[in-house]
Amino acid sequence: MTQNEKYQIKQRTLRRDFWQRLCGSPDLPVKLLFVALYLAGAVWVWSKQEAISAYTQSVELISPVMLAVMTHAVPAYLLVGGVALAVLLVYPFGRKAAQDQLQSIGLANHAGMAPDLLRKKRDKDNPRVTVWEFRNQSIPLTVWEDKRAAIEAALDVSIVKIAYGKSKSQVLVYAVSAQTSLPDVLRWSDAYLSLDSFVLTLGESLTGPVTVNLAHIPHILLGGSTGSGKSVLLKLLLMQSLRKGAEVCIADFKGGVDFPKVWHKKCRMCFTEEDLLYTLGQLVAVLEYRKGRLAETGCPNLDAYNEATGDNLPRLVFACDEVAELLDKTGRSKEEKEQLAQIENRLATLARLGRAFGIHLILATQRPDANILPGQIKNNLDFRVCGRADNVLSQIILDNTSAAEQIPKDARGRFITGDGTVFQGYLLDEKQL
Repeated sequence: MTQNEKYQIKQRTLRRDFWQRLCGSPDLPVKLLFVALYLAGAVWVWSKQEAISAYTQSVELISPVMLAVMTHAVPAYLLVGGVALAVLLVYPFGRKAAQDQLQSIGLANHAGMAPDLLRKKRDKDNPRVTVWEFRNQSIPLTVWEDKRAAIEAALDVSIVKIAYGKSKSQVLVYAVSAQTSLPDVLRWSDAYLSLDSFVLTLGESLTGPVTVNLAHIPHILLGGSTGSGKSVLLKLLLMQSLRKGAEVCIADFKGGVDFPKVWHKKCRMCFTEEDLLYTLGQLVAVLEYRKGRLAETGCPNLDAYNEATGDNLPRLVFACDEVAELLDKTGRSKEEKEQLAQIENRLATLARLGRAFGIHLILATQRPDANILPGQIKNNLDFRVCGRADNVLSQIILDNTSAAEQIPKDARGRFITGDGTVFQGYLLDEKQL
């Protein structure tokens, strides 16, 4: 960028800052001002119509077009002024400002051209979200993602997602006002319980509730640093599973302190490897039984089978609060390692085949690396959620560093999904169980 271009951007920024201090919000007041001026002009032209017509009669040399316009001043004003007003209302105010700000943070192509704002509009699915549509000037989407935080600061917004438009020549930035933020605490209410078949609600994002349908995405991996709120979110999901009629098995190798007696009454609890191995064996046996029943009836999944036969077989949910306490082989004896291998094999079977037969895994762990969670299990946990984490931990859980970049270091109950949705998880009072 040349010194002259920097100077011009600085001058335009100073003028815009002055106007914003004068008018407040840069968009709405200006557009309302144009509407007010247009209406005031229409009233003035209407009041002067007779005088304008009389004046045209007194002028000897006047073109026929001008004569027609002045004779019918009010209709002419409404037509021409209406077209001009429509253009002003549609034109995205702040177009040059957005380009200057993106230029200033270095979002430009090799020729130094910054993205050009084409239009701003409300998102049809989420009225709180504004869609900024840019001509991206051949800048790849990965560059936009890398500069996400800088774009938020430059445009004074909180970005929900960035995606290509109808073609790769356009980029859509879905954003809300920077003043819109998630609360630090969201308490659970039964009103949040989804009425859909097996949809579980996790929390609230800037665009609304965050949910997962276990009928479509059968297994969940919860990760994050100690104290990030994994156990609370796990219990929230298990509570909803119970409310929806599922049978829940919980492996708790943290001494049982996270699951008080009320859970013991509702769920099957496993506190030892022997008990866990037996429970997983039972789940695999159920899987094989259901496989045979579905094959006999020609049904592709549990919902179709229940609808066709009326048997109403329940979904089964297996949860583990800290997988590392269970599957870590460090310091184990040969016999213990053999036992863990059997546990891993049965978990892998459930992870691979459980979806169609209504058997689901929800596994929580601080660090699900290959030493703790084998790839044959982890690769089948399609829905991943991460609390606060550093770059390395975020990469292990989500295969990217978005958790480290978008979740504050002191946040509790704040999570991000694999598709980049940040949400505040609901806080469950266990008395509600």
